[in-house]
Amino acid sequence: MPSEQLTPGPIPLYYQLKQLVLNEIERGIYRAGDKLPSETEMIQRYGVSRITVRQALSELESEGIVVRRHGRGSYVAERNIEQDLVRLTDFVEDMELAGLAPSSQVLSFKREVASTAIAEALRITMGDEVIRIDRLRQADDRPIAYDITWLPLRFGLLLSEAELQHETIYHVLETRYNIPVEMGVFHITASVASAEQAHLLHVAPGTGLLLIRRVSYTTGNVPVYAQDRYYRTDRVSYRVTLRRHGDAQNGSNSLEELRPVFK
Repeated sequence: MPSEQLTPGPIPLYYQLKQLVLNEIERGIYRAGDKLPSETEMIQRYGVSRITVRQALSELESEGIVVRRHGRGSYVAERNIEQDLVRLTDFVEDMELAGLAPSSQVLSFKREVASTAIAEALRITMGDEVIRIDRLRQADDRPIAYDITWLPLRFGLLLSEAELQHETIYHVLETRYNIPVEMGVFHITASVASAEQAHLLHVAPGTGLLLIRRVSYTTGNVPVYAQDRYYRTDRVSYRVTLRRHGDAQNGSNSLEELRPVFK
Protein backbone atom coordinates (compact mmCIF):
# COMPACT_ATOMS: atom_id res chain seq x y z
CA MET A 1 0.00 0.00 0.00
CA PRO A 2 1.55 3.31 -1.03
CA SER A 3 2.21 5.87 1.68
CA GLU A 4 -0.53 8.49 1.99
CA GLN A 5 -1.12 11.07 4.65
CA LEU A 6 -4.28 10.87 6.73
CA THR A 7 -5.43 14.33 7.74
CA PRO A 8 -7.01 15.03 11.14
CA GLY A 9 -10.22 16.99 10.69
CA PRO A 10 -13.95 16.59 10.19
CA ILE A 11 -13.53 13.26 8.35
CA PRO A 12 -12.63 10.58 10.93
CA LEU A 13 -9.24 8.95 10.49
CA TYR A 14 -10.72 5.45 10.48
CA TYR A 15 -13.00 6.43 7.58
CA GLN A 16 -10.06 7.89 5.63
CA LEU A 17 -8.12 4.67 6.15
CA LYS A 18 -11.11 2.58 5.15
CA GLN A 19 -11.52 4.54 1.90
CA LEU A 20 -7.81 4.28 1.18
CA VAL A 21 -7.86 0.49 1.52
CA LEU A 22 -11.06 0.26 -0.52
CA ASN A 23 -9.54 2.38 -3.28
CA GLU A 24 -6.49 0.13 -3.48
CA ILE A 25 -8.74 -2.94 -3.78
CA GLU A 26 -10.85 -1.34 -6.50
CA ARG A 27 -7.71 -0.39 -8.44
CA GLY A 28 -6.45 -3.97 -8.28
CA ILE A 29 -3.47 -3.28 -6.04
CA TYR A 30 -4.92 -5.96 -3.80
CA ARG A 31 -6.99 -8.74 -5.37
CA ALA A 32 -9.33 -11.35 -3.96
CA GLY A 33 -7.43 -13.59 -1.58
CA ASP A 34 -4.50 -11.18 -1.11
CA LYS A 35 -3.32 -10.42 2.40
CA LEU A 36 -3.49 -6.78 3.48
CA PRO A 37 -0.71 -5.09 5.51
CA SER A 38 -0.84 -6.02 9.19
CA GLU A 39 -2.31 -3.74 11.85
CA THR A 40 1.22 -2.88 13.01
CA GLU A 41 2.30 -1.98 9.47
CA MET A 42 -0.72 0.30 9.05
CA ILE A 43 -0.07 1.95 12.41
CA GLN A 44 3.52 2.69 11.48
CA ARG A 45 2.76 3.73 7.92
CA TYR A 46 -0.09 6.12 8.65
CA GLY A 47 0.72 7.23 12.18
CA VAL A 48 -2.68 6.21 13.55
CA SER A 49 -3.74 4.21 16.58
CA ARG A 50 -4.56 0.52 16.66
CA ILE A 51 -8.17 1.44 17.48
CA THR A 52 -8.35 3.47 14.25
CA VAL A 53 -6.97 0.60 12.18
CA ARG A 54 -9.29 -1.94 13.77
CA GLN A 55 -12.35 0.25 13.25
CA ALA A 56 -11.51 0.69 9.55
CA LEU A 57 -10.98 -3.05 9.07
CA SER A 58 -14.10 -3.87 11.07
CA GLU A 59 -16.24 -1.76 8.74
CA LEU A 60 -14.66 -3.31 5.66
CA GLU A 61 -15.32 -6.74 7.13
CA SER A 62 -18.97 -5.94 7.93
CA GLU A 63 -19.43 -4.85 4.31
CA GLY A 64 -17.97 -8.12 3.02
CA ILE A 65 -14.92 -6.46 1.48
CA VAL A 66 -12.26 -8.05 3.70
CA VAL A 67 -12.05 -11.21 5.79
CA ARG A 68 -10.19 -11.10 9.10
CA ARG A 69 -8.66 -14.41 10.17
CA HIS A 70 -7.63 -14.77 13.79
CA GLY A 71 -3.88 -14.90 14.14
CA ARG A 72 -3.32 -14.59 10.39
CA GLY A 73 -4.39 -11.07 9.44
CA SER A 74 -6.85 -9.48 7.01
CA TYR A 75 -7.48 -10.65 3.45
CA VAL A 76 -9.44 -9.29 0.50
CA ALA A 77 -12.70 -11.24 0.36
CA GLU A 78 -13.72 -13.26 -2.66
CA ARG A 79 -16.34 -11.53 -4.74
CA ASN A 80 -19.86 -12.18 -3.53
CA ILE A 81 -22.09 -12.08 -6.59
CA GLU A 82 -25.63 -13.39 -6.86
CA GLN A 83 -26.85 -15.09 -10.02
CA ASP A 84 -30.26 -16.34 -11.09
CA LEU A 85 -30.68 -20.12 -11.13
CA VAL A 86 -34.37 -20.40 -11.93
CA ARG A 87 -33.38 -21.93 -15.27
CA LEU A 88 -31.08 -24.94 -15.68
CA THR A 89 -27.45 -23.88 -16.25
CA ASP A 90 -24.05 -25.54 -16.36
CA PHE A 91 -20.92 -24.65 -14.41
CA VAL A 92 -19.46 -22.32 -17.04
CA GLU A 93 -22.74 -20.41 -17.38
CA ASP A 94 -23.04 -20.08 -13.59
CA MET A 95 -19.52 -18.68 -13.27
CA GLU A 96 -19.73 -16.32 -16.24
CA LEU A 97 -23.08 -14.92 -15.12
CA ALA A 98 -21.50 -14.34 -11.71
CA GLY A 99 -18.61 -12.43 -13.28
CA LEU A 100 -16.06 -15.15 -12.51
CA ALA A 101 -13.63 -16.84 -14.91
CA PRO A 102 -14.35 -20.60 -15.00
CA SER A 103 -11.82 -23.37 -15.60
CA SER A 104 -11.79 -27.13 -15.12
CA GLN A 105 -9.21 -29.82 -14.59
CA VAL A 106 -10.15 -33.40 -15.46
CA LEU A 107 -8.65 -35.57 -12.74
CA SER A 108 -10.04 -38.91 -13.89
CA PHE A 109 -11.92 -40.23 -16.94
CA LYS A 110 -12.60 -43.95 -16.77
CA ARG A 111 -15.07 -46.81 -16.95
CA GLU A 112 -16.40 -48.38 -13.79
CA VAL A 113 -19.26 -50.64 -12.72
CA ALA A 114 -22.30 -48.65 -11.62
CA SER A 115 -23.20 -48.82 -7.94
CA THR A 116 -26.76 -49.59 -6.96
CA ALA A 117 -27.54 -45.91 -6.38
CA ILE A 118 -26.02 -44.77 -9.69
CA ALA A 119 -27.71 -47.55 -11.65
CA GLU A 120 -31.05 -46.54 -10.15
CA ALA A 121 -30.49 -42.85 -10.89
CA LEU A 122 -29.48 -43.54 -14.51
CA ARG A 123 -32.15 -46.24 -15.00
CA ILE A 124 -29.65 -48.85 -16.10
CA THR A 125 -29.08 -52.41 -14.93
CA MET A 126 -27.01 -52.83 -11.78
CA GLY A 127 -23.57 -54.03 -12.85
CA ASP A 128 -23.62 -52.11 -16.14
CA GLU A 129 -20.56 -50.03 -16.89
CA VAL A 130 -20.66 -46.25 -16.78
CA ILE A 131 -18.21 -43.48 -17.58
CA ARG A 132 -16.99 -41.72 -14.44
CA ILE A 133 -15.46 -38.24 -14.71
CA ASP A 134 -13.80 -36.50 -11.75
CA ARG A 135 -13.13 -32.77 -12.16
CA LEU A 136 -11.72 -29.91 -10.13
CA ARG A 137 -13.63 -26.70 -10.83
CA GLN A 138 -12.06 -23.27 -10.44
CA ALA A 139 -13.33 -19.70 -10.44
CA ASP A 140 -10.76 -16.97 -11.10
CA ASP A 141 -8.07 -19.68 -10.84
CA ARG A 142 -9.10 -20.61 -7.27
CA PRO A 143 -10.63 -24.00 -6.38
CA ILE A 144 -14.37 -23.71 -5.83
CA ALA A 145 -15.76 -27.22 -6.38
CA TYR A 146 -14.94 -30.86 -6.96
CA ASP A 147 -17.40 -33.02 -8.85
CA ILE A 148 -17.94 -36.63 -9.84
CA THR A 149 -20.15 -37.36 -12.85
CA TRP A 150 -21.47 -40.73 -14.00
CA LEU A 151 -22.90 -41.27 -17.50
CA PRO A 152 -24.37 -44.33 -19.23
CA LEU A 153 -21.97 -45.57 -21.91
CA ARG A 154 -24.30 -44.38 -24.69
CA PHE A 155 -23.63 -40.79 -23.60
CA GLY A 156 -20.26 -41.07 -21.88
CA LEU A 157 -18.51 -42.53 -24.94
CA LEU A 158 -19.43 -39.38 -26.88
CA LEU A 159 -17.11 -37.37 -24.63
CA SER A 160 -13.34 -37.14 -24.34
CA GLU A 161 -11.06 -36.14 -21.49
CA ALA A 162 -9.33 -33.50 -23.63
CA GLU A 163 -12.48 -31.58 -24.61
CA LEU A 164 -13.80 -31.51 -21.06
CA GLN A 165 -10.76 -29.53 -19.96
CA HIS A 166 -12.37 -26.51 -21.65
CA GLU A 167 -15.98 -27.48 -22.45
CA THR A 168 -18.96 -28.67 -20.41
CA ILE A 169 -20.90 -31.89 -20.85
CA TYR A 170 -24.00 -29.82 -21.60
CA HIS A 171 -22.28 -27.96 -24.41
CA VAL A 172 -20.68 -31.00 -26.05
CA LEU A 173 -23.85 -33.08 -26.07
CA GLU A 174 -26.12 -30.25 -27.22
CA THR A 175 -23.94 -28.70 -29.93
CA ARG A 176 -22.25 -31.79 -31.38
CA TYR A 177 -24.81 -34.54 -30.94
CA ASN A 178 -28.13 -32.68 -30.66
CA ILE A 179 -28.75 -34.18 -27.22
CA PRO A 180 -30.23 -31.31 -25.18
CA VAL A 181 -30.17 -31.38 -21.41
CA GLU A 182 -33.71 -30.25 -20.62
CA MET A 183 -34.23 -30.89 -16.91
CA GLY A 184 -32.30 -31.39 -13.71
CA VAL A 185 -33.40 -32.71 -10.33
CA PHE A 186 -31.31 -31.30 -7.47
CA HIS A 187 -30.73 -32.50 -3.93
CA ILE A 188 -28.81 -30.03 -1.76
CA THR A 189 -27.23 -31.38 1.42
CA ALA A 190 -24.09 -31.15 3.55
CA SER A 191 -20.87 -33.13 3.51
CA VAL A 192 -17.36 -32.97 4.98
CA ALA A 193 -14.10 -32.90 3.05
CA SER A 194 -12.17 -36.14 2.73
CA ALA A 195 -8.38 -35.94 2.72
CA GLU A 196 -8.35 -35.98 -1.09
CA GLN A 197 -11.09 -33.37 -1.43
CA ALA A 198 -9.43 -31.16 1.17
CA HIS A 199 -6.15 -31.28 -0.76
CA LEU A 200 -7.83 -30.35 -4.05
CA LEU A 201 -10.03 -27.61 -2.60
CA HIS A 202 -7.32 -26.12 -0.35
CA VAL A 203 -9.27 -26.64 2.87
CA ALA A 204 -8.63 -28.67 6.01
CA PRO A 205 -9.83 -32.30 6.14
CA GLY A 206 -13.25 -32.46 7.77
CA THR A 207 -14.22 -28.96 6.58
CA GLY A 208 -17.92 -28.65 5.83
CA LEU A 209 -18.83 -28.74 2.12
CA LEU A 210 -22.05 -28.02 0.25
CA LEU A 211 -23.01 -31.15 -1.69
CA ILE A 212 -25.23 -30.70 -4.75
CA ARG A 213 -26.51 -34.02 -6.07
CA ARG A 214 -28.36 -33.93 -9.34
CA VAL A 215 -29.60 -36.04 -12.19
CA SER A 216 -29.90 -34.35 -15.58
CA TYR A 217 -32.33 -35.50 -18.27
CA THR A 218 -32.68 -35.17 -22.02
CA THR A 219 -35.78 -35.38 -24.23
CA GLY A 220 -38.22 -38.06 -23.12
CA ASN A 221 -37.10 -37.80 -19.50
CA VAL A 222 -34.05 -39.97 -20.23
CA PRO A 223 -31.23 -39.63 -17.65
CA VAL A 224 -28.02 -38.27 -19.18
CA TYR A 225 -25.88 -38.16 -16.07
CA ALA A 226 -25.81 -38.25 -12.29
CA GLN A 227 -23.45 -35.90 -10.49
CA ASP A 228 -22.14 -35.12 -7.02
CA ARG A 229 -20.61 -31.64 -6.77
CA TYR A 230 -18.83 -30.57 -3.58
CA TYR A 231 -18.64 -26.79 -3.17
CA ARG A 232 -16.46 -24.85 -0.74
CA THR A 233 -18.95 -23.24 1.62
CA ASP A 234 -16.80 -20.13 2.00
CA ARG A 235 -17.30 -19.45 -1.70
CA VAL A 236 -20.81 -20.69 -2.49
CA SER A 237 -24.17 -20.69 -0.76
CA TYR A 238 -27.76 -20.73 -1.97
CA ARG A 239 -30.58 -18.27 -1.40
CA VAL A 240 -34.20 -19.28 -1.97
CA THR A 241 -37.15 -16.91 -2.22
CA LEU A 242 -40.60 -18.44 -1.72
CA ARG A 243 -44.09 -17.01 -1.64
CA ARG A 244 -46.51 -18.24 0.98
CA HIS A 245 -49.37 -18.70 -1.49
CA GLY A 246 -49.05 -19.96 -5.05
CA ASP A 247 -51.85 -20.17 -7.60
CA ALA A 248 -52.41 -23.90 -7.89
CA GLN A 249 -55.36 -23.52 -10.26
CA ASN A 250 -53.29 -21.66 -12.81
CA GLY A 251 -50.27 -23.84 -12.26
CA SER A 252 -48.10 -21.02 -10.98
CA ASN A 253 -45.20 -21.88 -8.71
CA SER A 254 -44.60 -20.37 -5.27
CA LEU A 255 -40.84 -20.57 -5.91
CA GLU A 256 -39.79 -17.08 -6.92
CA GLU A 257 -36.04 -17.57 -7.18
CA LEU A 258 -33.25 -19.97 -6.37
CA ARG A 259 -29.85 -18.29 -6.48
CA PRO A 260 -26.33 -19.51 -5.82
CA VAL A 261 -24.28 -16.84 -4.10
CA PHE A 262 -20.62 -16.90 -5.16
CA LYS A 263 -18.17 -15.32 -2.72
